[in-house]
Amino acid sequence: MSQPFDSGDDTGPVQLAGSTPFTSATATTDGPPVPTDGELGLVHRDPPPRTGWRKTVHRATGLNPGVSAREAGQRSLLDRINQPVHGGPHKIAVLSQKGGVGKTTITVGLGATLAVARGDRIVAVDANPDFGTLAQRGPDETDSTVRDVLLDENIVRYSDMRMHTSQSTSRLEILASERDPATSEAFSESDYRGVLDVLQRFYNIILTDCGTGLVHSAMAGVLDEADMVVVVASPAVDSARSAWATLRWLERQGYSHLVPGATVVFSASRPGELGLDINQLARQFLPRVRAMHVVPFDDHLAEGSEIDLDLLSRQTRQAFLELAATIADGFSALHFANGYARA
Repeated sequence: MSQPFDSGDDTGPVQLAGSTPFTSATATTDGPPVPTDGELGLVHRDPPPRTGWRKTVHRATGLNPGVSAREAGQRSLLDRINQPVHGGPHKIAVLSQKGGVGKTTITVGLGATLAVARGDRIVAVDANPDFGTLAQRGPDETDSTVRDVLLDENIVRYSDMRMHTSQSTSRLEILASERDPATSEAFSESDYRGVLDVLQRFYNIILTDCGTGLVHSAMAGVLDEADMVVVVASPAVDSARSAWATLRWLERQGYSHLVPGATVVFSASRPGELGLDINQLARQFLPRVRAMHVVPFDDHLAEGSEIDLDLLSRQTRQAFLELAATIADGFSALHFANGYARA
């Protein structure tokens, strides 16, 4: 529906060639109400199918048999992922007590999925004090690390910040940790807060890949600043217990507000059947947290190198889409909660 057009001066209504005059909506106050789209004859049309036999029929005949349930589900997921981010930037801490459970893999897969689906600037930062491997799961565009960001006093524009990150084909940017383990041990809470102060000026969503030690210095800064947490575990009894213990630790250390909005992700590290009953796990975890997801084993992820979403199996891409939708739902929940708290 065309919007009222006003010239912005005092010469009166503007006459467009070959058309009737358009006047500002403020020109009259007692006219009839503006008609709705339906009253103007707008007919709702179902979106054309993009996959399967429905797409073939639509192309061949022009008839629209409607989208399949699967395609409708995919569109619903993408709508959830693309919902607006209010009051950002939002900071997501990805953590685990146990190493080797796929925490860094989940960080990159989640970040890449959010980045490819949204128009935001999204960055993943490595806060692991023990020679983190986040940079190995992305392209190698720069040797810069979190330390270089701290020492660079000339970061004024986004282009200045971009010199310190590597960007994957998904548009996810990665900020590496120190390459020297001796130096990275010194990455402290104040260091993390200093890096975060810079990142918040340029990015809408910030994911932090944490170390496995929940008590190292930087973790206090990570959790103090986090809006939500993702707890990663493998589908094994000891790892599931560690995930449970992580939630308990958060509750006892003053971070209980993060637990109800937390997401638990079980990441399979080998092919075949999962070692645990996922339905039973859900009955244990879901009363405490907001969501639980399973990311299946994937040959590409198991390579341990740069992650390319196009090389993932359909099941793995679907799992990351569902995880990203859950995280995006959390943005809305945070916005609602913050608005309620202010009221």
